[in-house]
Amino acid sequence: MAASLHEAREELPPRTVEMHRALLSLIEELEAVDWYAQRVAASKDDALKQVLSHSLEEEKEHACMTLEWIRRNDPGFHKSLRRFLFRDEVDITQHEDEDGEPAAPIVLEGSLGIGSLRAEAS
Repeated sequence: MAASLHEAREELPPRTVEMHRALLSLIEELEAVDWYAQRVAASKDDALKQVLSHSLEEEKEHACMTLEWIRRNDPGFHKSLRRFLFRDEVDITQHEDEDGEPAAPIVLEGSLGIGSLRAEAS
């Protein structure tokens, strides 16, 4: 892990090092989710597919547990996760001021509003 730090370890407070550890772990878990998903998709053997699918779901659990630790330990992540997760629509141009009140959206060329993330009915 020391090699992945961008600043000298002795310059960083312990909480920063712990958060770095958690973020690296989350990245690794998400990579594992991707790897297992690809292996499940490519496998031609049904029994192997079942084993790999089980591993895939465990990696998703690990990623979620790590993300929950990050949420509990970083107020910024907590606020953003509460704002964006489990919503039917997300407008990333809508911002809040320091009091949590809606602020004027940043004006950008074109819309960055994600809109509905649900699949469109054909």
